[in-house]
Amino acid sequence: MGKIVYIMGKSSTGKDTIFKELLRKNTFSFKTIVSYTTRPIRGGEKDGHEYHFTDEAGFQKLKEAGKIIEDRCYETVHGPWRYFTADDGQIDLKSTNYITIGTIESYLKICEYYGRDSIIPVLVDLDDGIRLQRALNREKKQQTPKYEEMCRRFLADSADFSDIKIEEAGITRRFYNNELKDCLKEIEDYIADNM
Repeated sequence: MGKIVYIMGKSSTGKDTIFKELLRKNTFSFKTIVSYTTRPIRGGEKDGHEYHFTDEAGFQKLKEAGKIIEDRCYETVHGPWRYFTADDGQIDLKSTNYITIGTIESYLKICEYYGRDSIIPVLVDLDDGIRLQRALNREKKQQTPKYEEMCRRFLADSADFSDIKIEEAGITRRFYNNELKDCLKEIEDYIADNM
């Protein structure tokens, strides 16, 4: 039976880097689950790779077809942005292991849909000062930096990843990304123990 490794954490904790490194190493033969979003594509992103980029009409079409597993809508300074996972034929847990990135809220809905025993939660954490500097450095590289949205997301993370929400979700382990190599090793060992 396959498993879904579900990577979560506040913005700029290094989730994407850890995700890419786990895929690159290919220790667990993961396939990716590509979520959907209505937010604008960022520089360096490719449709169907980081996300399936769509619009509100695309979301509503999938919803009407009963294909939405979980969705979140954020009121950003640029208007509403949706992030969601769809039952679009990507996932077959009979024989395949998957890896994806999400939030605590989406993790809980994925657990409801596929069963908690099928999901391995990986919560990545980091000091807020380091996260803020990383977020600023990343945003500066964008063709049109969206600093207001960066700040909104940074502040929203405090509520979205509060200790209470982490505890209520039954997540008992955090991986501190102070040193990427060490953090990756801990995560790999944890995944191996839970496969």
